[in-house]
Amino acid sequence: MPDITATEASRSFSRILDTVEHDGTTYVIVRHGSPVAQLTPVVRCTGSRLKGMLRDHQRDPEWPGDLATVRDLLEDQPRWT
Repeated sequence: MPDITATEASRSFSRILDTVEHDGTTYVIVRHGSPVAQLTPVVRCTGSRLKGMLRDHQRDPEWPGDLATVRDLLEDQPRWT
């Protein structure tokens, strides 16, 4: 995962996007020596791949209970509207 400066990212954005899209390269963008962002390829998933994944994995009967437990742990947060 190569580091690039914000200046270099700005000057070479089109080339960088090409390598992300075609080669799957992930870049860490650095400003003043500190990482500030990461540019990664989008993970694409088709409906048929998703159906296949769901078909290949057995249903977890405890999942609804686990989900309810996690929801109970969440605090109500005001929604920004």
